[in-house]
Amino acid sequence: MKNQCPGSYQTELAKAVNRVDFFRIFHSMALRAGFEHFCLLRLFADIPSPTLSTQLELHDLPAGLAEAYDERFVFSQSGLFKMLQETTLPTYWIDADGTQDELMRQLGFELALCIPLQGLNGSRHAIIFMGDRDVPNMELLHAVYYDAAYAFDFYFREILANKKGMGLTPRELEILKWISHGKTAGEIALIVSVSEHTVNSHTATILKKLDVVNRTQMVAKAIREQIIP
Repeated sequence: MKNQCPGSYQTELAKAVNRVDFFRIFHSMALRAGFEHFCLLRLFADIPSPTLSTQLELHDLPAGLAEAYDERFVFSQSGLFKMLQETTLPTYWIDADGTQDELMRQLGFELALCIPLQGLNGSRHAIIFMGDRDVPNMELLHAVYYDAAYAFDFYFREILANKKGMGLTPRELEILKWISHGKTAGEIALIVSVSEHTVNSHTATILKKLDVVNRTQMVAKAIREQIIP
């Protein structure tokens, strides 16, 4: 049963069933608060060099903007990314006296309102509203924080939590989990009580299902697609 959102998006959230529906809700949320754009990010502590384009879960940024940013800059070195990794407190970044985060300056926006979020499986996310406007008053800030958190809860339950695991069986998911923890085939064989040959066979099947060529890519994609937290 879905939570009830007492804000202005209750009707829309109750009817949302796919990414397009949630795109419209977050886009509308940004516009109503006086921003031009939004982006919903996935934050992966296990990926050594995350890029902006690979972290984007849902967004309405101009086409090619994230990719152009990644060609010139390192997203994981931005102050905004580091802040999102270190705190769960909402905050904003503003272009004033040279204090704006370099990410916002490079993307070309004067103000970014950043709201860290967490999925039911412990995964870290954040929604960022961006635009050229003054800092909202506290009443509007609280309203946006509240609406964004409720909308993300619906989005997580309806979209992210309903993924089918890319067709992986329960045993394949179990082996994938242990691989993500750095276990060798021999160690996994002992943990799940099968032969090492069976573990390697399952690993080969997982590689094929995820359409990747090695274990590193396999784990990265599994995290990116929310198959494992």
